[in-house]
Amino acid sequence: MHFALLGDHRDGLDVAEALVASGRHELRLYSGPVPGLARLQRLGLNPRSVGDLEEVLADPDLDVVIVASGPALRAGQLRRALQSECHVLCIHPADPSPDLAYEAGLIQADTGRVLLPLLSAALHPGLARAKELAQSGTARLLEFEIWSSEEVLLDAEMEEHKPGLPGWDVLRAVGGEIAEVYLQCPQAEVLPGQPLLLSGRFLTGLVFQATYLPNQAESRWRLSLVTTTGRPTLAFTDGWPGPAQWTFTDEHGSGQAEDFKPFHPWTALIERFEEAVRLAAIKKPQPGVPADECLTKTPATLGWHDELRALELDDAARRSAERGRSSTLDLQEATEEASFKGTMTLVGCSLIWLAVIVLILSTWQPWLVWLILPLFAVFLVMQGLRWVVPAEKTRSQESGVRSQDSAPFTDS
Repeated sequence: MHFALLGDHRDGLDVAEALVASGRHELRLYSGPVPGLARLQRLGLNPRSVGDLEEVLADPDLDVVIVASGPALRAGQLRRALQSECHVLCIHPADPSPDLAYEAGLIQADTGRVLLPLLSAALHPGLARAKELAQSGTARLLEFEIWSSEEVLLDAEMEEHKPGLPGWDVLRAVGGEIAEVYLQCPQAEVLPGQPLLLSGRFLTGLVFQATYLPNQAESRWRLSLVTTTGRPTLAFTDGWPGPAQWTFTDEHGSGQAEDFKPFHPWTALIERFEEAVRLAAIKKPQPGVPADECLTKTPATLGWHDELRALELDDAARRSAERGRSSTLDLQEATEEASFKGTMTLVGCSLIWLAVIVLILSTWQPWLVWLILPLFAVFLVMQGLRWVVPAEKTRSQESGVRSQDSAPFTDS
């Protein structure tokens, strides 16, 4: 397949290199800063450099677009790439707000093309061991720790930009969907260079704690499960994605270890992408029903749903830090029908307040009271539009989220 690279984000460049190295894909076009093109040329790749996005998308031989631009351009380029009916790989986070992810999922459902985030950590084979233990019911606490010699937050280089937290895909791949988060940081705002302590619980009741430490002398990546008999640990002593070791205690009480070679994350992601493209070729598009593949379902499969959840959790964590309280997530559907119901609820509440205002103003202008009946008549007509929204024929994904504040670790 022929693909184009938009932007020079490191992950995008790495994926482009891995795609070409597979021997099954060709980098045809590049649109982005000059340093990115220079790196591609050093790797022996010589795509045609194009300055205009529309010229890139107009190429009739283009099959795949990698969106790897900066935060300011990313959302717009992702939307246009999807509208051009190309398969799309997008770096994470796609946007500080989950709204863009909702929209992208609906566009993808209309076109039937593949849309995947560049989230590769959860594809590590060692996490399968942790997942089995977490779902066995013997685990009491999940601990996740990231040390970095650089910045930990994602997209933290831009001022007045909301950075994201890494590792949501790993937490969800091991423990399932997250029900509550509580983020503590030195200031009531998520800022670069700060140590962060994230706590929360999964829908299963298992609690977790994640620590993010930037600007350390060494990089380290560790995931542990505290059980009644020990602390099985998956440790990357040289940082992600180097060699790893899974240490645990067997049923006889003896210490055991399983070693993993350095992980090639983009190779695993490309295999997932190629399988998704193969299935998309034989699957009929389902407008209004976003794809439901994700890491928390059985079988666990990376999908755009994982990007959506990560952005929702980023948003919930930022709210928690700002207000000093935990943020509880209410997982809902995000189909066209669910969006219609939410919109109608908002319109209905607005009409009630408008009717109250009209009643007050009618004290001075009595004729205004006659506007109330037409307003509610229009609302009833709009309710009839629900029949325009097609009913779902397949099980839709859970993807909406509503954050509310509560005391730390209490049921809302």
